Amino acid sequence: MMNDASPDRTERELQEALAALAGKVHAAPDAYRTARGEWLRRERRRRLVLAVLVAVVFALATLIGLWVLNQTPAHPGVIFSGTAASLPRPHP
Repeated sequence: MMNDASPDRTERELQEALAALAGKVHAAPDAYRTARGEWLRRERRRRLVLAVLVAVVFALATLIGLWVLNQTPAHPGVIFSGTAASLPRPHP
């Protein structure tokens, strides 16, 4: 038993349906310019946020580093006293 819908008929009907659907689409004349402008604004904002974030992290790391380096003990530690008498003598 043969099917009534031939491949040519199906293709033609599909083309007509898509043409009818495409005929209903009407873009604004400046749609491309508007979409591109919005995309560029988002891109600029993303780059600005990234630059600010990098600057904040760098400043915070610098401040923490300076704070750590500034935390010196109240009394200096003795590394070498300079006298041989204060050193313990080895036992023979």
